[in-house]
Amino acid sequence: MSVLIYTELSEGQYKKTSIEAIYYGAQVAKQLGVDAKVLAIGEATADALATAGTFGATSVLHASGADLGQQNIMAYGQLVVAAVKASGATVVVSAKSSLGDAVTARAAGALKAGLVSNVVELPDTSAGFSVKRSIFTGKAFAQTTISSDIKFLAIKKNVVTPEENGAPCGVESFSADVASALASSKVTETIKASGAVSLPEADLVVSGGRGMKGPDSWQPLLDLAEALGAATACSKPVSDLDWRPHHEHVGQTGVKVAPNLYIACGISGAIQHLAGVNSSKVIVVINKDPEAPFFKAADYGIVGDVFDVLPKLTAAVKAM
Repeated sequence: MSVLIYTELSEGQYKKTSIEAIYYGAQVAKQLGVDAKVLAIGEATADALATAGTFGATSVLHASGADLGQQNIMAYGQLVVAAVKASGATVVVSAKSSLGDAVTARAAGALKAGLVSNVVELPDTSAGFSVKRSIFTGKAFAQTTISSDIKFLAIKKNVVTPEENGAPCGVESFSADVASALASSKVTETIKASGAVSLPEADLVVSGGRGMKGPDSWQPLLDLAEALGAATACSKPVSDLDWRPHHEHVGQTGVKVAPNLYIACGISGAIQHLAGVNSSKVIVVINKDPEAPFFKAADYGIVGDVFDVLPKLTAAVKAM
């Protein structure tokens, strides 16, 4: 028996959310008295993969190869199924993400396993197996019991604070027959969003709305983001108007983010936007309209013109 942790790699390193999943999965394994095994798919060095051990993993199963480089969700799903069977896993942990959701849903279906998403706490095993999850776009919580033999848990972003509590672990090659998946589906093109900081993984996000007035007046926002080392984002109307790239759109129908700090500049705070950012630990809202709905969700609010406030914030950050 074991806990299997499905992880995602970027530039040969574990994504931040995957490190959260590793740490969470290791805690679940400790709770159940079993090993915590990581499944990593893609290209990475053994040393980079072994760092999973510093967050509690006991070993890493590494699947790589040219056929797996395009994030084919059908093939990845089959790899997860094979890894579950090979490791005897009764619990599969992953980070909540677009790729993770697509892969684990297919694997869970193939294994007739229960899957709970947006998990925010360790399982309660005192009477069965239940987990607390976030529902209604973060407005409420539900306690969900899983009765299937194999259980899939997708961890909500930023609810786990990983701590290094171990040493690098062993890494072994892993493979499975995914020929049928590769034959039935093909990834024709992968376009990666540009930018120094990945928006879904960012700890700091500076976001703008129509209060930024137009596509040519974003420099104050970009200056603050650069000073903070933050990712840039925007509201849906801004991306619809082509003021900013569509991959920067955060909200219910865009990217859902969970940074430690989210700074909203000139965004009124429509409910669809809040649904994508309400997992942020701290929300700062800058808007000249004191009645803007976003202020109700903010931890800190600044009533003022963004073009007056942003340069002052940038100067203060640089001074620090």
